Amino acid sequence: MTAHHHIQIDKEKRGTGMNMVNPDAKDQDAVALFQYIADEDKFSKLLENPQILKTPIVRNGKQATLGYLPDVWKKWE
Repeated sequence: MTAHHHIQIDKEKRGTGMNMVNPDAKDQDAVALFQYIADEDKFSKLLENPQILKTPIVRNGKQATLGYLPDVWKKWE
């Protein structure tokens, strides 16, 4: 991962308030683990378990959404 990608991910992480986990993901063990680990470890654990990420992740310039949000996307220019 390049420094540029790390900066972009960091911006998106802050912009979403770490609300990046799909509570209905198939891997419920990983979802449960994520809920109980220290906040400073959550982002790295999320990168290790991408199967629990909300999808789709859609970017529009500096904006990003997690999950299926067509009403939000329609408002983007």
